[in-house]
Amino acid sequence: MLIDAASLWYRAYYGLPSSIKAPDGRRSGAVRGFFDGLAVLSKRFSPTGIVCCLEGNWRPQWRLDLMPGYKADRALPDGSEDTPEGLDDQVAAIEALLPALGLATAAHPEFEADDVIATLAARTAEPVHVVTGDRDLFQLVDDERGRKVVYLAKGISKAELFDGEAVAAKFGVNPSHYVDFAVLRGDPSDGLPGVKGIGAKTAVALVNTYGGIAGLKAAAADPASELPARQRAAIGESAEYLDRAVATSTAVADVDVPLVDAAIPAEWHDPAAVDELAAQWNVGSALQRLQAALAAQAGDAPAV
Repeated sequence: MLIDAASLWYRAYYGLPSSIKAPDGRRSGAVRGFFDGLAVLSKRFSPTGIVCCLEGNWRPQWRLDLMPGYKADRALPDGSEDTPEGLDDQVAAIEALLPALGLATAAHPEFEADDVIATLAARTAEPVHVVTGDRDLFQLVDDERGRKVVYLAKGISKAELFDGEAVAAKFGVNPSHYVDFAVLRGDPSDGLPGVKGIGAKTAVALVNTYGGIAGLKAAAADPASELPARQRAAIGESAEYLDRAVATSTAVADVDVPLVDAAIPAEWHDPAAVDELAAQWNVGSALQRLQAALAAQAGDAPAV
């Protein structure tokens, strides 16, 4: 199971009341909810291994070079991410607890968690559940390889499992064309404006008719194609945007990430550090629940 860690702690932050506090008065709901969420997911999906994938770089320069507006609405003037009150300290606590617990993490300083997830998923022949609240990762769903997305949009306890059929039912396109659909329609959360005059329904029809952006651009350039004049003009005018947006939105599957031991620990790696952090953040009960949930899956797992 590959965890988009930021998705999980954001869902935990917004899903639990701000009244949940550490002994020093700081909010601790994201820490508690993150590890309770891991327990819930572990019970439901019985993974043989877990890797929590972190944002080594939430807004890589190479993506900004392609799309200067990428994630611009979430960026502060200094380029850092605008995060909600009290979350940064909790993220630091989660990132300190994970290795103390013995749960694997993976990151790369020049890539996002999406890229790390895509890389680890590509490296294993085992079935994979990708846990995320990010729609972009629907591109990774692959029925032949047993790769599914556990989607957190409705919350951790109501996570939805998406295979290829479910992606097609929800969006109208196969997972392999999700990126094509998204860049045509646009995605304001990532700063992708889309193509003028093309909404979700039209994007679905165009992708399915022409087989993705490459086929659509070829049709726009072919006077004999049946592409309507208005759409032909819009695609032609947006050709450079489409190339850049596809490159920006496609998760990189060959990031130089070291092999990761995804084995689920039979016992905490550093019990003293776990106890100290659990007391500091008032999450001892959540960690006990996680330990109980992981007990059935503890043992060796293939490295990824």
